Amino acid sequence: MELAYIPSPSHGVRYIGPIPLRGYAFCIIIGVFIAVWLGNRRWVARGGRSGTVADIAVWAVPFGLVGGRLYHVITDYELYFSEGRDWVDAFKVWEGGLGIWGAIALGAVGAWIGARRRGIPLPAYADAVAPGIALAQAMGRWGNWFNQELYGRETHVPWALHITSSEGGRVPGYYHPTFLYESLWCIGVALLVIWADRRFTMGHGRAFALYVAAYCVGRAWIEYMRVDDAHHILGLRLNDWTALIVFLLAVAYIAWSARKRPGREAVVEPGVTDAGTAGPGTGAGAEGGAGESAPAKAADETDDDPGKKTGDRDEPGKPAEPDAVEARDEAESAKKS
Repeated sequence: MELAYIPSPSHGVRYIGPIPLRGYAFCIIIGVFIAVWLGNRRWVARGGRSGTVADIAVWAVPFGLVGGRLYHVITDYELYFSEGRDWVDAFKVWEGGLGIWGAIALGAVGAWIGARRRGIPLPAYADAVAPGIALAQAMGRWGNWFNQELYGRETHVPWALHITSSEGGRVPGYYHPTFLYESLWCIGVALLVIWADRRFTMGHGRAFALYVAAYCVGRAWIEYMRVDDAHHILGLRLNDWTALIVFLLAVAYIAWSARKRPGREAVVEPGVTDAGTAGPGTGAGAEGGAGESAPAKAADETDDDPGKKTGDRDEPGKPAEPDAVEARDEAESAKKS
């Protein structure tokens, strides 16, 4: 008899009349909001305009969802296209099945389109949203809990996950909650990226690359614990190989970028100054002011015009200075003589 365990939800979907409320979808939506909120704060702190992250996310999120689903369907095609399967199920995203590798890859394409439309460098945007993406993954993994999927080997630890469903070949019992392990790992990755970004002033995509590398390390050992069906290459699951290759590419990029582009971008969004504020006549880059006050500008103009300096000429209606009167009298005497 187990004294402690993590219970599984009896239902992954609730209905309000004919409207289904799915736990998996809610976890993804909440994750997106977290990523946009944190990404916006970091983008403004880097000198961008508030709202830009959300505008680009309008492109990135749909592309990411499509990419995540494509990766899952392609790598697990037998679940949808083998004998006895219904290919229509490939479109049922709400039943689970989003590959993070495809989501990040195609999501980056969407982000590139959105960033290009605004004249924003994609690496700077990626650095700003990297910790938020990790937190979105942490939230999204709880969707697997609602669906009772992607658990690990059988175990009797106090935090074991109790699987009660027998659908899809599941065997009720107590298993490692790999969804929880990955969720906690992603939170740690987000904190690592935030700390490293502040400590080393990372720019030009290096913060995003650090997120990718750190996630791959955790995904490799978590993937090793899973027992769901997967393709194997040389004894390793396909996702383990993917994590290894992506990890090496991320580390190589960090090393290359640090050597070729040290430091951080000075400007991340054209026309925006003073950490996200912009407008005519305001900010360090504003037209006609360059951040100077009106008195300072007037003083500079006076210094540049010798004819405007005090004492160089008498102002109308103002008594002449004594030295000027003496010089004038001497000149008149010279003319008479």
